[in-house]
Amino acid sequence: MVQCDYERMEDKIKTFSQFGDTGKGGITRFSLSEEAVAARREFVRRMEEIGATVTTDDMANVYATIAGTEDLPMIFSGSHMDSVRQGGNYDGILGVLTAMEVAETIVKEKIPHRHPITVIVWTNEEGARFEPAMMSSGVICGKFNKDDMLASQAKDIPGYTFGEALEKSGFKGEEKNRLNPSNTKALVELHIEQGPVLEAEGIDIGVVEGVCGMINYEFTFTGQAGHAGTTPMKYRKDALYAAVKTIQYLHDELDQLDGKLVYTTGKISAHPNIHTIIPDEVKITLDARHQDPEVIKQVLAVIKKIPGLVENCKVSYEEAWSRKTVSFTSELVDYVEKSAQEYGYTNRRIYSGPGHDAQFAIDLVPTTMIFVPSVGGHSHCEIEYTPVENCLKGANVLLNTILHIDKQ
Repeated sequence: MVQCDYERMEDKIKTFSQFGDTGKGGITRFSLSEEAVAARREFVRRMEEIGATVTTDDMANVYATIAGTEDLPMIFSGSHMDSVRQGGNYDGILGVLTAMEVAETIVKEKIPHRHPITVIVWTNEEGARFEPAMMSSGVICGKFNKDDMLASQAKDIPGYTFGEALEKSGFKGEEKNRLNPSNTKALVELHIEQGPVLEAEGIDIGVVEGVCGMINYEFTFTGQAGHAGTTPMKYRKDALYAAVKTIQYLHDELDQLDGKLVYTTGKISAHPNIHTIIPDEVKITLDARHQDPEVIKQVLAVIKKIPGLVENCKVSYEEAWSRKTVSFTSELVDYVEKSAQEYGYTNRRIYSGPGHDAQFAIDLVPTTMIFVPSVGGHSHCEIEYTPVENCLKGANVLLNTILHIDKQ
C-alpha cells in the first residue's frame, strides 16, 4: 500500500512550529495575526509548488485543490492553523499538515484519482482572539450571522474587529469560493484526540463517530456579607460554602451515571472576594458532555433536584449554552475504520468531547474525522505532543480514506 513520507511529515511539523514559536515548545498563533498570516503564506507556497490551485472565500478560509481526472465534486480535508495562547504544535494544524502530505503524496506518487482533492484551512476555529470559536465554518454553515462576526472585537487589541483583521490579512476572497454542497463529495478532518484514551489503550487511530452533546449551566448562590471575625458560624449565610456543598452534591450524583460522562466546574467567581468578608454572591459553572442525549437528560434531572436553599443561601441556575450530539456520516466512518485495518493499525470508535469545524460542516456535506493519540492527553498547552510516527499513521489512514471515497 502507498504510504505518506516520514521525512516530509516531520519537516512540515517542524516548519510550521516556527510560526508563533513561544520558545517553550509551543506556539501562540492567534487568528489572522502576523504569525498566522505567515503560516498561511507558507501553506500557499507549498501547495502551489505541487501544482495546487489556491482560492480563498469571504471569511478567509483557504482552499488548495489538486485536479482530478473527471469533472466531479471535490473531496475536502484540513483543519485550522490558529491556536490558543501558549498552545501546542498539533491542535488543528496537524489536520492541515496531514492533508498537505496526502496531497503531496498523491501528486508525487502519481496516484490516480477521479475527484479534485482540496486541502482546507478554516479561519478562527479557536476563538482565542475573536469570539466565538469555529467562527468561519459557523458562518458558512449558517450557525452565525456574518455581520455579527465581522464586528467581533479582538481580545489583544481593544476596538480591533475581525472584519478589520480580515481586510488586512490579504486572504479575504469571494463568497462564491465557499465550501458548497453542490460541488462537494465529502470532508474528512484529522485531529489529535486532545485526551488520554487512545494512548492509554495503545490505540493508533480513533475512528470518530461524532461529537458529544453538551450543556453548560451557571449557578448563582446568594447569601449575606458579614465580617469574618465577628459573625458566629451558626448565623452565617456563606454563599461560597453553599456553592461548595452543591459542587459536592453534583459530583456524588453525576458519578452514578454513565462512566463516559465528563463534567467540569471550570469557573468560580466570589463577591466581594475579600479575605475578611463572608461571600454574599458566588457564581459557578457546570460543563457536562456525553454522546447519548438520554444521559444529558439525566444530568439535567440532577440539576433540577438542587434545592432552592442551600446552607441558608438562595440558589438559582440557568443554561448558558448547549449543543446536541453530532453524528458523522456512517459510510465515511466505515471508510476510516476500513483504512486503518488495511494498514494493520489498531483502532477503536470514539466520540469527540471538544468541538471542531467538522461538527458544523456535517450540516452541509458528508463528513467524518480521524483521531491520533495525544501523549499524556495534553492539549491547549505547550507540552502538547504526538510523535511523528503517529502523525504518519494518521496521514496514511487519511490518504486511504480519501482514495476509498474517490472510488465511489
